[in-house]
Amino acid sequence: MIPIRSLALLLLASFPMSCLAQSWGYNRNRIAISFDGNSAADNQYKWPTGDPDDWGALPASCAIIAKLGLQKQLVHCSYNNFIDAPPGPDSKNQLKISADGSIKYWDFDRDVFFDVTKQQQQAVESLATEMEKSTDADPLYFIHAGLSEFVYLAAKEVMRDGKADSLTHVHLVSHSAFNENERRREGHHTWKDIQQISGNRIQYQKIKDQNGKQNPNHLWNSGNDFSVWHWMRDHPEPDVQWMYSRVEAHRGHIADISDCGMLFYLLVGDDDGDPAKFRDFIGSRIRPPAATE
Repeated sequence: MIPIRSLALLLLASFPMSCLAQSWGYNRNRIAISFDGNSAADNQYKWPTGDPDDWGALPASCAIIAKLGLQKQLVHCSYNNFIDAPPGPDSKNQLKISADGSIKYWDFDRDVFFDVTKQQQQAVESLATEMEKSTDADPLYFIHAGLSEFVYLAAKEVMRDGKADSLTHVHLVSHSAFNENERRREGHHTWKDIQQISGNRIQYQKIKDQNGKQNPNHLWNSGNDFSVWHWMRDHPEPDVQWMYSRVEAHRGHIADISDCGMLFYLLVGDDDGDPAKFRDFIGSRIRPPAATE
């Protein structure tokens, strides 16, 4: 008899991507994401180094989007969003390496990616513009994968532009109390401040913390155990192998791509993902053969 979990994974692998469940009313709508993860040291903050989990989480998030053929729905992807932190040189800018690789392998629009330490105003304006476009028929789904100050600046610009009602149609997915509440500078703002300035208009969905450090086979942070991700390393497709190299790049040697769990929840309908589910979701390739030839 096939175990229930194995049967479920076989069914998942056998169904076309269009049949997979989605969450929170998502229906091929616009997606925006903002990651932290700076490479350069911020010596004015209590923890000078950035958060290296997003070095792997950004490619994994883009892989989920690309597997479902939703690249054109990604309208904003900012990274290194620690406001007032210094920029790092491109050769050591780990999030830029991850972003550039995702663009190269999966045909994302380069113009929607922003390094906040170098393009802060353009990045804020990009997110504010996408927020302002939002209507009941065209909502924006925002993945909160970095600190709140960046989002606060965008929401503030929307309010200043007199487009407050558009924020009613912005759906924000979060899983991290740290991202919601941490401030790198005394004058920075939290998720509570964002809601206050927006008049509590932004729709909010908090899913379970996607780290699951206690069990390497559950959720998206397996600690020092990289073996559960070796299917990427040993995969025949070079883009999947490259995705493993970005997981492995973590300076603390921790296999943590937890922020991609928010995309797995939104686009696949599962807030309880794990390495095996991700393996079966990716399958033999991320992009269909016609897109890679």
